[in-house]
Amino acid sequence: MSEKKDILIVGIETSCDETAVAVVRNGREIVANVVASQIESHKRFGGVVPEIASRHHVEQITIVLEEAMKKANISFAEIDAIAVTEGPGLVGALLIGVNAAKALSFVHNIPLVSVHHIAGHIYANRLVKELTFPLIALVVSGGHTELVYMKEHGSYEVIGETRDDAAGEAYDKVARQLNLPYPGGPHIDRLAHEGTPSLDLPRAWLEKDSYDFSFSGLKSAVINVLHNATQRGEEIKHEDLAASFQESIIEVLVTKTKKAAEEHKVKQVLLAGGVAANKGLRAALEKEFNSSSIELVIPPLSLCTDNAAMIAAAGTIEFNKGKRAGLDLNGTPGLQLG
Repeated sequence: MSEKKDILIVGIETSCDETAVAVVRNGREIVANVVASQIESHKRFGGVVPEIASRHHVEQITIVLEEAMKKANISFAEIDAIAVTEGPGLVGALLIGVNAAKALSFVHNIPLVSVHHIAGHIYANRLVKELTFPLIALVVSGGHTELVYMKEHGSYEVIGETRDDAAGEAYDKVARQLNLPYPGGPHIDRLAHEGTPSLDLPRAWLEKDSYDFSFSGLKSAVINVLHNATQRGEEIKHEDLAASFQESIIEVLVTKTKKAAEEHKVKQVLLAGGVAANKGLRAALEKEFNSSSIELVIPPLSLCTDNAAMIAAAGTIEFNKGKRAGLDLNGTPGLQLG
C-alpha cells in the first residue's frame, strides 16, 4: 500500500499591514513562514493608513514570496494549492494578495483556495495542537471579538460577536488617550502589569443569555475618568488605569468564553487573533481552565498576529474538502465567516 502523499500549501496574507507568505505541510507543519511588518510606517499616524499599506504590499509581495520559497527549498511544481486571504480586511491590501495568488495559480497551473481571515486565526492553533471537536474559539483582534462554535473542520457558527468596538480597537483608542505609541495593545498590557486595578470601570454583560460583547462604553468610561481628573487637577496613575481597563475587558472575555464552552459541552477552547498575544488574557484563561476538563489551546506569540502559515493551515482544510476558487476571485472587505 503506497504512503499517503504530503499536501503542501502556499499561504498568502495581505489583509492589513503585514505582507506574509508561508508554506505549510499537511495543515500542521510550518515549512517556511515569512512576514514583512509595516508597523514602523504606520506608527507616526497612530493607525494603519490603507493607501500606505497597499503600496507596501506591492513593494514586498514578490520579495516575501521568493524568500518563503527559498526557505522551504521547494519549487512550485511540488505545491498542491495556493491559499489566499479573500477577506475581511482593507480592500486595497486584500487585492494585492489575491492578485498575486491568482497570477501564481494561472502561471503554474496550481489550484486556488480562498480563506476567511478569521478562519486563519482559528487554524493557527492547529499548527500547535490537533483540533478536537466540538470546540469554541475566542477570536480577539483589532477588528473582531467573536465566539465561534465549530462542530467539525471548516464549520463555523458565530455565537457571539461585538456590537460596537472590538477589544483590540478599544485597546488602541485607550492607548491613544494615554499618549502611548501604536499599536497600543502591547503597551497597555505592559502598563497593566505595573499597576493595580483600583479604578471602578464598567463591565458590559448585555442580556442574560447573550454571548455578544460591547466595549464602547468601557472606552468612554476611561476617557471620562481622564477628563474628570484633569478638570479636578488630579493625576491618574496610567499604570492603574491600564490595569483597571484590562481587568474589565478580560473578565468579560473569560467569563463569556467559559460559560459558552460549558453550555455547548465542548472539548476544546481555542484563543485566536492579535489580542491573543496579551499576557493578561492568556494568564486569565489558563487560570480559568486550569481545573477544567475542557482543553485550552493558546498559540505562540508568533502565530497570534497576522501571518500566512495560519492561512495555509485553514486553506488545507478547504482544499481537502474540494473547495476551489476561480480566477475571478476578488478581495471581499466585509466577508462573513461561514
